[in-house]
Amino acid sequence: MQLTDKLKQTLDYEELSNCMRCGFCQPACPTFRETGYEAASPRGRIALMKAVADGLMEPDQDFLDQMSLCLGCRACEPVCPAGVHYGQLLEQTREAIAETVRHPWWVRMIRSIVFTHLLPHQHRLYRAGRLLRFYQRSGLQKLVRRFKLLKLLPAHLREMEAILPEGNGTPLTEAVGTFVPAEGERRGRVGMFRGCIMDVMFHDTNVNTVKLLARAGYDVVIPPEQTCCGALHAHSGERPQARELAKRNIRAFQAAEVDYIASNAGGCGALLQEYDMLLEDDREWREAAGWFASRVRDISELLLDAGGVTPLAPIQRRITYQGSCHLRNGMHVTTQPQRLLQAIPGAEYVPLFEADRCCGSAGIYNLVQPQMAGRLLQEKMEHVSRTKADILATSNPGCLLQMKAGIHRAGLEGRMTAVHLVDLLAEACREKE
Repeated sequence: MQLTDKLKQTLDYEELSNCMRCGFCQPACPTFRETGYEAASPRGRIALMKAVADGLMEPDQDFLDQMSLCLGCRACEPVCPAGVHYGQLLEQTREAIAETVRHPWWVRMIRSIVFTHLLPHQHRLYRAGRLLRFYQRSGLQKLVRRFKLLKLLPAHLREMEAILPEGNGTPLTEAVGTFVPAEGERRGRVGMFRGCIMDVMFHDTNVNTVKLLARAGYDVVIPPEQTCCGALHAHSGERPQARELAKRNIRAFQAAEVDYIASNAGGCGALLQEYDMLLEDDREWREAAGWFASRVRDISELLLDAGGVTPLAPIQRRITYQGSCHLRNGMHVTTQPQRLLQAIPGAEYVPLFEADRCCGSAGIYNLVQPQMAGRLLQEKMEHVSRTKADILATSNPGCLLQMKAGIHRAGLEGRMTAVHLVDLLAEACREKE
C-alpha cells in the first residue's frame, strides 16, 4: 500500500479540517521558532497532511523530514482556539509512514530490537540494567574512557553516556513488594505505574514514589503484570504495538481494583491518560480504556490532593523547575509541581523563563534529531543559567537526562544538580526523619 492511501485510512479527516490556519500555534512551536519555516509549524504540517490526504501532493522526502522534525511536544494544543488534537494527527501520520516507508536495514533492525524485543519485555530490560550496572561498576567504563573508545560514537551519544544514571536490575516489586499500606488515615487505593525504562534507569525514583504515596495516606498496589506504557511506540508510528501494550496494562490494573493510577513520568502519564483515544475504535476495549484513562493521575496531583508532603526538612537552596511537555500539554498538570517545590521550607523558588518550552528531549528525539535537540537545549540552558539555581527539578526521566546533559555541556557541574521532583521531596522527608 502506498503512503497516500494509508494516510487516507489512518488520518482523522474531521480533525484535520478543524484547523482554522489562524497561526496561534506558531509562536508556541519550538521547530518553527528555530527555523521560521512554515512547514515546520503545526499549521504547516497539518496543511501537508491534508494536501496528501486530498491527493493534491505526493508525500516526498520533505514531507517525511517535517513529520520527523516535529518534537511532538504538543505545545500547540493549549493555544489552539479550535482545540485541534495535533498530537493524534502526528501519531496517525507516523503510523502510516512506519507501515509504508521502507527504512534502511540498520534502522529496521534497531526499531525491531527496541520496540518489539526490548521495551515490552520487562525481564529483558532488567537484564540490560544489570549489564549497564556491571559496565559502570566493574571498571570497564573507566577503561573505555581511558582509551578514548567512546570517540567512535557521535558526540551526542558520548554526552549521553557521560550522564547516564546507574543501571538497576531489581524490579520494584522485589524492592517494596506488590502492596504497601497507607500510613495514617487512608485516602484511597493507588496503582503504581512503574514504567519500563523508568524502573531500570530510575529505580530509586520509583521506590521514593511508592514511599511518598504511602506517607500521604494511599494504599499502593504494584501490579506485576503491567508492561511498557507504549508512549515511545505511539510517538514513533508503532501504534498497533502501543494498543497491545495498553490492553495488557488495562487488564493488570483492572484486576488490582484501584481508585487511581499514579504516574511519575509525564511522557508515560500522557499516553496512559489517552488510552481511551488510542482504543476508541476497538469496541471490545473502549469501555475498559475509558475506565483506565479516567483514573490516571500524576504523582504531584495525588500528593497535593492529600495536602502535600509533610513534614519536610528545610533545604537552603535556590530551586528552579523545567516542566515536562507531555505533563503540561497532555495531562494538563501545570502548577502542581511548582506548588510542591514552593512548600519546601527554606528553599527559594526561582521561576524559569520559558519553562513551558521543550528542552529537546521529547522521548528519543535527542537521539534521532541531535542537531535540533542541541539548539533547543542550548537556549534552555541559557535561561537556566540566569536563575543561578542550585537545583534544577523536573518531572520526567527524559527531561531529567536532557537537563543533566545541559548542565554537563554548560560546565555547570558542581554548581547545579538536576533531580526528579519525587527524589527531592523524598530527600527532604528523610532529612526530617
